[in-house]
Amino acid sequence: MPLTIDVDLPADLARFRLPAAVACRLQSFLDRQDAGETLTADERAEAEGLADLAELLTLLRLRAERATS
Repeated sequence: MPLTIDVDLPADLARFRLPAAVACRLQSFLDRQDAGETLTADERAEAEGLADLAELLTLLRLRAERATS
């Protein structure tokens, strides 16, 4: 039997996004990497964490939109 978890989503979840400064930092890492620059291990770990967070927020927004439509 599959496990089902009910979660109450905040009404403003659709607005959840990375703050502008954080999104710019992630973009700067991505731009540097695209330009062929090697990121340090710490920078790579930070970029991966920020990308994971952005992906999670996007997934939550999409689920909130689907739940309200």
